[in-house]
Amino acid sequence: MPVTGVRHEVCDRVSYLTLDRPEALNALTPDMRERLIGLLERASADPAVRAVVLTGTGRGFCAGADLRGGAGTGERAAGDAAPVPGDGEPVPGDGARVAGDVARVLRLGAQRLIAAVLDCEKPVLAAVNGTAAGLGAHLALACDLVLAAESARFIEVFVRRGLVPDGGGAYLLPRLAGPHRAKELMFFGDAVEAARAERLGLVNLVVPDAELTATARAWAARLASAPTRALALTKQLVNASLDTGRAAAFAAESWAQEINVTTRDAQEGLRAFTERRAPHFDGR
Repeated sequence: MPVTGVRHEVCDRVSYLTLDRPEALNALTPDMRERLIGLLERASADPAVRAVVLTGTGRGFCAGADLRGGAGTGERAAGDAAPVPGDGEPVPGDGARVAGDVARVLRLGAQRLIAAVLDCEKPVLAAVNGTAAGLGAHLALACDLVLAAESARFIEVFVRRGLVPDGGGAYLLPRLAGPHRAKELMFFGDAVEAARAERLGLVNLVVPDAELTATARAWAARLASAPTRALALTKQLVNASLDTGRAAAFAAESWAQEINVTTRDAQEGLRAFTERRAPHFDGR
């Protein structure tokens, strides 16, 4: 049975994932989260899919985890589950939380979702159509490229609830904006408008609201026609370089190129260069 709140279609070699709970600003339920993880894993393994676009419907991209959606989404279920702030999924039990419960739910929930985006072997493009708050902001920032409508806003809401940022926020933000800006955003929890998000390095490009879909499709088409395996290896190199020293980064780079030159796309690219023509990549 399809999961309510997530629409999926594959068109022109692009997997489009659309959060579709506009009445809740696309807040994520556990079922939606698991659906997204599954679709990202499927796109990663499917040679017919060469790019992924993640967007939302209505006024919001994603308001974060659904903490008010009833049983299974953050509230107590028949009095026997304790809600977990930030992840939208209760901890089973008698309502009394045991040390380690929250960490476990976050590790198996929100952090798995962010990891699925970071680890996807296809480029993932976020088209942020509105408010991206909490886990929703981190979901967008984990993507490889971020387009934002002029009406988009990014909000680190955790401090407003007395919480530590979760869902990978303290990992992602310093790498994008630097530690001082990351602390500013997380300490104050102020809404960051799209234009400022672009200046901070959180967003690649801001476009008028009416142009977001067309721009996302144009960028996705370029990604889908690129050498897919080379993009996957490039993504892996860039992500890993932030956590390693120069020697490890250089070694990873050399082996990535060693692997990549065996692909059909690399051979086609080199052949097209010598023949002075545009290459045609098939993603293999």
